Amino acid sequence: MFFTNARKMEMVSVDQALPGRPDALPTADTHFLSGLALKSPVPAGMAEAMFGMGCFWGVERKFWALPGVWLTMVGYAGGFTPNPTYKETCTQMTGHNEVVRVIFDPAVIRYDDLLKVFWEGHDPTQGMRQGNDVGSTYRSGIYTYTPEQAAAAEASKALFAPRLKAAGFGPITTEILPAPVFYFAEEYHQQYLAKNPNGYCGIGGTGVTCPVGAGVRA
Repeated sequence: MFFTNARKMEMVSVDQALPGRPDALPTADTHFLSGLALKSPVPAGMAEAMFGMGCFWGVERKFWALPGVWLTMVGYAGGFTPNPTYKETCTQMTGHNEVVRVIFDPAVIRYDDLLKVFWEGHDPTQGMRQGNDVGSTYRSGIYTYTPEQAAAAEASKALFAPRLKAAGFGPITTEILPAPVFYFAEEYHQQYLAKNPNGYCGIGGTGVTCPVGAGVRA
């Protein structure tokens, strides 16, 4: 997961991206912790969210234990290659980001609360990297499913940016985009740190508190 090539810091163009394949890769049938079907439809009254914060092993762990989060899963999104493999994404030639998709109950946990975990759980100022993990697959991203989520994401970014600046960090590099197609990662990546408690986790926050929740709802 460690890259040093400067080219890895650049986003591949669509004409240079790997071709991929028409069929989805096999993945886990159920969530390792809850036993829920990993490809469950979003239940009535629940909502979904998607975030990129660096290595998706550590990112998923930040969300699966939150009260009100019903299901989590890891995959690839935001690029050009259909149904990519992990090895393909590691070449940085798919354009995809490592992401976590979250299904949650907004009556129990607000989208604002998820945004707070997002902003405080990684360094959103590093561009195409997160710590020692370098490449476009580790970029910071919020991928929204509704106009309300998009507005909340932009508002939270505007609230957090001056606090980061005051703490000596640079501008936020997080991309905020409508949710792209989500491609499930392979089975062994799903809930990886529950299966491997001492496994690698390369993400870490800035120590700066994000003041989301001031009337921002989604």
